[in-house]
Amino acid sequence: MNLKLRIAAALGAFAAASAIPAVVSAHFILMQPPSWIQENKLGDPQKLGPCGGTSADAGMPTGIVTPVTGGEMLHIKVQETIYHPGHFRVALAVLDRSELPMDPEDVTADGPNGKPWSVSGKVDPNPKPPVLVDGVFDHHERMPNQVFETDVKLPNINCDHCSLQVIQFMEKHPINPDGRFTYHHCADLKITANPKLPIDAMWPGQAKAKAKGKKKS
Repeated sequence: MNLKLRIAAALGAFAAASAIPAVVSAHFILMQPPSWIQENKLGDPQKLGPCGGTSADAGMPTGIVTPVTGGEMLHIKVQETIYHPGHFRVALAVLDRSELPMDPEDVTADGPNGKPWSVSGKVDPNPKPPVLVDGVFDHHERMPNQVFETDVKLPNINCDHCSLQVIQFMEKHPINPDGRFTYHHCADLKITANPKLPIDAMWPGQAKAKAKGKKKS
């Protein structure tokens, strides 16, 4: 759907929503890999960037760190517990969560009561580190079971405590004070580089690193 059609559809939704007393926010659960904080049945707390929680509830850490191998595919599975049109993005922070990108740039229109609602969020068709994939799970109708799965290739790096970020940008949605139009989840990973592959030196802290077990030439 092009931008003009999305704006028209969004404005139609705004008009319909003006008769509704409350707007339901989208929610999702990060099922795989497991979340770094405890999630309830809706996936809360998840509004605050970059990794969830809210300004009133930072969330309870699970202490789970998932071991994975660099250069291989990582299975990602989410369940949308409350439907909303939009898309997802996956990114990776190696040394610190400050490496994670800003939430998607948004286009808005006036919604009910003149307040801004989201129309669309920017998607990078050629993502670069720290983004692994962008625009995934793009949907504009309710999906069966609302479960989405994909495999994402990890960089071949070493890190003891990386943060994998999975976010959802919501279209046709009012502003959330904590996260604007985006919901956030993260998983903690321990990545061990595959010694048969070269290190992905473009990632933070990897320029002088060598895959463990790789023989010197």
